Amino acid sequence: MSTQQLESKVSSAIRWSAINSLLQRLAAVGISVLLARLIAPEQFGVFAVALVVLNIVLSVSELGVSAALVRTNGPVDEMAPTVTTLSLASGTLLALICVVGAPWFSNAMDAPEATGVIQLMAVALVIAGASAVPGAMMQRNFRQDHKFYADTAAFLCGTAVAVVLAFMGFGAWSLAWQRIAQNLSAAVIMFWLTKDRFRPGWNPVQAKELLAFGLPLAGSSLLIFGVMNVDYIVVGAMLGTVQLGFYLLAFNLASWPVAAFSAPVRSVSLAAFSKVREDPELFQRSFGRALGLLALVTVPACVLLAALAEPLIRVVYGERWAPAATALALLVLLGAVRVALELGYDFLASAGRSRAILWIHLVWLAALVPLLALGAKFDGIRGVAAAHVIVAVVVITPAYLIAFKPYGVRAGALGTRLLRPFLGGVLMVAVVLGVRSVIDSEVLQILVGGALSCLAYALVVLPMRHEVLAVLRKKATP
Repeated sequence: MSTQQLESKVSSAIRWSAINSLLQRLAAVGISVLLARLIAPEQFGVFAVALVVLNIVLSVSELGVSAALVRTNGPVDEMAPTVTTLSLASGTLLALICVVGAPWFSNAMDAPEATGVIQLMAVALVIAGASAVPGAMMQRNFRQDHKFYADTAAFLCGTAVAVVLAFMGFGAWSLAWQRIAQNLSAAVIMFWLTKDRFRPGWNPVQAKELLAFGLPLAGSSLLIFGVMNVDYIVVGAMLGTVQLGFYLLAFNLASWPVAAFSAPVRSVSLAAFSKVREDPELFQRSFGRALGLLALVTVPACVLLAALAEPLIRVVYGERWAPAATALALLVLLGAVRVALELGYDFLASAGRSRAILWIHLVWLAALVPLLALGAKFDGIRGVAAAHVIVAVVVITPAYLIAFKPYGVRAGALGTRLLRPFLGGVLMVAVVLGVRSVIDSEVLQILVGGALSCLAYALVVLPMRHEVLAVLRKKATP
């Protein structure tokens, strides 16, 4: 595949992934509002407990071995049967563990009524294991259009099941069956659209290599889950449920740029980096270019959320949620850093550095926990948010830069790529603060400050428009 063909496929895949991400999120908001009117709050709590358990186990469900299919540049015919066996076996084993351990899990979380829901949702682990290879092949071949079809089918089927069962009074079970219906329908579409068919097989040598690569990634996924959730435990234990509610709202808002911009790029970045890793110069240059383009769209979204945190929360959520603004600005900065770090994760994974990724996330969690406690003690939820940012910027970013060195990726070169978005972001902050100092109406602060700051940002990053247009205009070639 030529460089031009690769860029065309990547551009097309990013467009499809962005469309998919946007539509799925908008649809999810609508269906959540509907289901909230049909299902009692306590039933949502039961489902939430089951979902926590499922998400923890899903993070390691296929042992990270499917990523090996995505990153390999050679034929996959010999590897795929072993990946199929490992994925299916691990998913089945973890499902059995969930079924047997469900009473203990639910009692430990003080929700014994969640036992049956956990046991039902364990079926999703078997489905995930069975569909891991078709999903990896879609990612490897940049077929995000097929992923869009699968996700759309999953949403339609899952919504129909949830609404019907909710009307019938099934409560939390409605949401559990929705998850099963979503996973099953998505798996059926993925199998249908994926041309390659691989039956389970076993090659001991390949199995050892796959596990050596995949297990550190699976461990990293579990650590990432810890990094992104341990703050809730700290806030709840040290500051109480009211402050936890404020913090949860702020963290969810701050995660929107990550979900909106990072997710579409990450759907193709591992495969794209893997395709060019044999060319050292192109390999390191591809990361810098991807980071620059990602920063171009992430920075303005993050700056608007941070600079307009107080008026946004007051206008959208009401005065009683205003304390959440104290943490939002810092958590938005964390979100911006996460976008870059997640791209770095995929770059190292494409290079086969799964052990380095594991060590980085071990350090991340170990450094984060004590700082979160200190932050909570001295400055409440703002201190917790500050601790998150300090660890990500001062500890983890340098760790990634050290891991990048063998591949020629240098901090100076990345800084050059990020210079214009950074300067544009600084100018946006100045414009918003200026508008807020002369306009009292919070609605006008949002509208006028948002419009003028975006215009200022556009003027600063205008020279980068050619790179963006190149991505948008490229057509995928067969």
